[in-house]
Amino acid sequence: MAHACLACGRRSWLLAEMSGPLDFCARDRGRLTETLALDDDELLLALGGRRKAQLRARHGQFCVGELRLDPPGVEAVCRHDPQYPPTLCDAGGPRMLYVLGGVRRLEQVAARPVVAIVGTRRPSDYGSEVARSLARGLAAAGLTVASCLDDGIALAAQAGALEVDGATVAVTGGGLGVSRPARTRSLRSRVARRGCVISEVPCDRPGRMWGAAASERIVARLSCLTVVVEAAEVESELSAARVAGALGRPLAAVPGRVTSHLSAGSNGLLAEGARVVRGAQDVLDLLHPTAAPRLLGEDTGPRSDLAPRLRTTLEDVGSGCDTPEALAAKGASLEDVLLALSELELMGLLSRGDGGRYIPCGARGPL
Repeated sequence: MAHACLACGRRSWLLAEMSGPLDFCARDRGRLTETLALDDDELLLALGGRRKAQLRARHGQFCVGELRLDPPGVEAVCRHDPQYPPTLCDAGGPRMLYVLGGVRRLEQVAARPVVAIVGTRRPSDYGSEVARSLARGLAAAGLTVASCLDDGIALAAQAGALEVDGATVAVTGGGLGVSRPARTRSLRSRVARRGCVISEVPCDRPGRMWGAAASERIVARLSCLTVVVEAAEVESELSAARVAGALGRPLAAVPGRVTSHLSAGSNGLLAEGARVVRGAQDVLDLLHPTAAPRLLGEDTGPRSDLAPRLRTTLEDVGSGCDTPEALAAKGASLEDVLLALSELELMGLLSRGDGGRYIPCGARGPL
C-alpha cells in the first residue's frame, strides 16, 4: 500500500541509484546530511557525474507503480501525506519512508513523546544493561523508544522496550526486503508487531554505507530527546547527537568511566553541556520538569530493603569492584562474597558479564 506521491517516489528511486556517490559523502556525516537536503536537480548536478543525463532521463520517466513493497505488509508514505511524522518534514529529513508495521501505527507511535537511545555498536556489558534498562523504563511509562536497527546500544534499547511490550521505532539503513543478519532478524519481527521498522531506502536495495549513516539523522529528527548511553569519541558514534544538537533538540548522555574509551564521546557531550541521565526517571524529569510521573521500581538510592551485607555488595559492584576477587580484597571472605553475589543474581539485581564481571541490573546502575 502506497501513500506516496510521484515526486517523493522519484526521490527514493534517485537516492538508490546514486548509492555510490552517497557512500563517498558518508565519510563525512555533515556533508552527507547537507547533500541529502538538496533537491533532485541539485543532487543530480552535484553527484550525477557521467551518468547525469541518463539519470535525469530515467528520473523523468519514473512512475509510482515502480515502487516495490516487499516483504508483505510494507507500506510507503511520503511527507505530503497527513500521517507522515511532522518532525521529519524539514529540508534535511527523508522525503519518503517504507514502513513495516503500518503507516497508521507509525503515526500513533510518533504522536507520543519519542526518545532516541543511541551509542556504540560495541558496548561494554554495563552500557548494554543501562540501554536495556533505560528503554524498558521509558516504554513502561508510555513513551516511544527510537533507535537504529543495529548492533550494540541500539539493539539493547529495542530489546528492553519490547520486554514490557512498549512502542518502538527502529530505523534500518537498508531496504526492508534485504536479508539481515540472524541476530537482528527476530528482533525486527518483534518490533514490527508492537511498533514500526522504517527505512528511506527502497525495499530491494541495500543501504550500504550512506544508508546506515543517514538512518541516524532520522532517529534524531523523530525524537524530542536524544540520549547517548555509551559512545567513543568518533564521528560515527556521535552522529545522531550532532544532528540533534544542530536541530536545537535536547541532548542527554549517561556518564561513563573516565578511563574507558567507550565513554569518551558521551562524557565529552556532558562536558559540552548535555544533560545527565542516570535512568528513566531522569528522562521523564527532563521532558516534564514540573509534573513528571514517578516510575514504580526506579531505584533512587541504596536498597533499604536489602540485608546490609547484600546492600554493601551491590554498592561495591556499582562502584567498580565488579569481580569476586576485587570484592574479597575489601575484607570479606571469598565464600561470603560468592554467596552474596549468587543471592543478588537470583533477585535480579546483578547479572554476569564478560570475564566474570558483575553488572548491576535496574534503571540506576553504576555511574
